[in-house]
Amino acid sequence: MTEYDVVIIGGGAAGLMCAATAGQRGRRVAVLDHANKVGKKILMSGGGRCNFTNYDVSPDNFISRNPHFCISALRRYTPYDFLELVHQYDLQYHEKTLGQLFCDHKSKDILNILLAECDKAGAQIRTGCSVEAIEPLEPTPGFKLTTREGLIQCQSLVIATGGLSIPTMGATGFGYEVAKQFGLPVTRTDAALVPFTLGSRWLEIAQSLSGLSLRVTAECGGQRFAEALLFTHRGLSGPAILQISNYWKPGDTVTIDLLPGESLEQRIEQWRRDGQKTSLKNRLARLLPKRFVETWLSLPMFPASIHHKPLAELSRKEINALCEGFHQWQLIPPGTEGYRTAEVTRGGIDTDAVSSKTFEAKTVPGLYFIGEVLDVTGWLGGYNFQWAWASGYCAGQYV
Repeated sequence: MTEYDVVIIGGGAAGLMCAATAGQRGRRVAVLDHANKVGKKILMSGGGRCNFTNYDVSPDNFISRNPHFCISALRRYTPYDFLELVHQYDLQYHEKTLGQLFCDHKSKDILNILLAECDKAGAQIRTGCSVEAIEPLEPTPGFKLTTREGLIQCQSLVIATGGLSIPTMGATGFGYEVAKQFGLPVTRTDAALVPFTLGSRWLEIAQSLSGLSLRVTAECGGQRFAEALLFTHRGLSGPAILQISNYWKPGDTVTIDLLPGESLEQRIEQWRRDGQKTSLKNRLARLLPKRFVETWLSLPMFPASIHHKPLAELSRKEINALCEGFHQWQLIPPGTEGYRTAEVTRGGIDTDAVSSKTFEAKTVPGLYFIGEVLDVTGWLGGYNFQWAWASGYCAGQYV
């Protein structure tokens, strides 16, 4: 039987950060991962450039049944703490938009930093090592793990196995099963930061516009995001849609403003005062892509004659229909693309059962949960990585 002070199950962002932190304290640490290599989601993130944090992180950027749970860790390990680590390795990065920080070169640069930190701390990383059973040691606090490579014993056990998103990358419900084994509650889980699927007429429209992107605002569940929308062959994607999906539940209406920052009514009035002779379609094509305008004006929500109608001939009823159709497009998505393409999992292990200071289960000494496996879900834009760094670091101080 191999013995360690700390065993971390899951070699993702949170697990590797915890391993490096605990190892630097002199703890004998092992990271176990059932996959053939660690950090797979790090490598694929941000289009291969890893949106590793955000300049502006606050608890308001996270969703949880207990919105106060994340406050302590986010204060103790900030984006600037992670940037200090990044600077030690001379990693080149840039701000893309809205405070989002990306590697200049490739995501592997972030993974290499974590692996180097683990190596310096003496943490062992064992890939292809699936855990088949976990038993508590009695009466001494600790755990015995049955793995593919034999028995392992540890004083502290950290579950950093993430959620259910992107199963092709090895995601499973293992962490939730461990929580239930030890009597910890798990909240409902859903795919989040995920594209919407559409049906019937709206799907046909999306498919005809596939690949076209617009700057919009999307609203749902009391939240509003101003970012890009992307039409796809399955429905709607893009940052605005992924963000609002965090707050969407089946049956909810999503309201989209296709001309954010504009007043179409005022525009039309101005065009008419200026004596514009062109058609509405041609004027709108200066604000939105022509292909989109032609498709949108052909929808049943607008009178058929409106497509080529001169501005001067638009009636008040037609103007009202235009304003509603462009500023308040409302739809009830029939669903999402699910965990297959979701960037994160909403919900997870109930944070009321876990210490916000140490990340130790309140009723199971020595058992810790960090990262996405917990009921803490961040926005798109580097927030989920910052949660991984913060929770991994804070737990690493105590394991």
